[in-house]
Amino acid sequence: MKLGVISLGCDKATVDSERLVGDLVGHGAIVTPDLPSADVILVNTCGFIDAAKRESIDAILEAAKLKETAAVKAVVAVGCLVQRYKQELTQEIPEVDLLLGFSELHHLVPELAKRGLIDDPVASHPGVRQFLGDQPGGHVRYLKISEGCDHTCAFCAIPLMRGKHRSEPLAPLVREAQQLEAQGAKEINLVAQDLGHWGRDFGGVGGPKLPDLLEALLRATTVRWFRLLYVYSAGISERLVELMARESRIVPYIDMPIQHASDRMLERMRRPERLATLRTKLAWLRNAIPDLAIRTTCLVGFPGETDDDFRALLEFLEEAQFDRMGAFAYSPQEGTRAVQYEDDVDDLVKQERLAEIVEVQRSISGERLERFVGREVDVLVDGLEEESGVKAGRVQWQADDVDGVTYLERGGWAQPGEFVRARITASEDYDFQAAALK
Repeated sequence: MKLGVISLGCDKATVDSERLVGDLVGHGAIVTPDLPSADVILVNTCGFIDAAKRESIDAILEAAKLKETAAVKAVVAVGCLVQRYKQELTQEIPEVDLLLGFSELHHLVPELAKRGLIDDPVASHPGVRQFLGDQPGGHVRYLKISEGCDHTCAFCAIPLMRGKHRSEPLAPLVREAQQLEAQGAKEINLVAQDLGHWGRDFGGVGGPKLPDLLEALLRATTVRWFRLLYVYSAGISERLVELMARESRIVPYIDMPIQHASDRMLERMRRPERLATLRTKLAWLRNAIPDLAIRTTCLVGFPGETDDDFRALLEFLEEAQFDRMGAFAYSPQEGTRAVQYEDDVDDLVKQERLAEIVEVQRSISGERLERFVGREVDVLVDGLEEESGVKAGRVQWQADDVDGVTYLERGGWAQPGEFVRARITASEDYDFQAAALK
């Protein structure tokens, strides 16, 4: 069976896709990037916001059209959109041959075998995650350490799609990290809805926690960079901070979404922390790890947000000096608590606030990057920047895909996945220029 894959949404969904495809490859499937030549197209959907829902539906429809014009025999849709709207999708898009929610994924192989599309219904070898990214060799990979979320944020539909928090067991995660390293991973990004919740469902106070997992990954692999994405401030413990400060293979970078800095808005959003907690955790991190880069996420225009609330958020950004920020304007999501609130912030005001907060953070980010100019650093090469023809990569303070890049002068010989010693020669709002020292 030739398998085409469309994977949409976040890094966690990418991990799901790679695991599913690995299972299918274990049953004899051959992955092809040429969708019209595939026997089966697997679409992993996203249902996070309206734009993502539309993108997912469009992808399903485009895949279904190929059943009429190409070799495609079946279209399978999985993922968040299917989990949430399976009944509606079944009625509205009958061209899809198989719709599977998260609890039904074990039916994928039997259903394809029933249709005569699986050549080997008994796995010929264990499923190993298959790299689906654009980078040659897959030197940047993601390790999803838990599923679901126990937070009850008023604006967020993720628990409705992914369910309650469930930690992945330690031993399988270590084996998966070893597999990723064997496939060429030089950087592994740990992802979850909240990394800080890992292990809380394993046995109370004495059970394993995130630092235990990190220590196990460091012992079992030689992966050069481990990066922490999506850690709520409440989950940042002193032990975690001490471990990050001590272990150079855990890069000095953390993604800590705050969403807001007005206590009134944090309470209305049903966030688990308040401004005092944010300040305390930032102080822990910055005191222990002076070169730490901190990324955050902010949400503007939430129902009830006043001008004073918004100004409090801007003032905290100036105080906190985050290195990076993703910002979004609120849009109501079906089924969430916030849908019951009167959406009293005008759309134009939302967009004005979004533009202002992005501009404030752009200035902060640019100033933060200047402190690294003149440093000798390791650059992980990702590939060739098409417009300039210069090799581009990232230093440890830049996460893949969401942050800026480092343009590598005199590094034309470097290949993707290589670490190159370089000196940072200039910085812009989000990017670095660096000169290779070899």
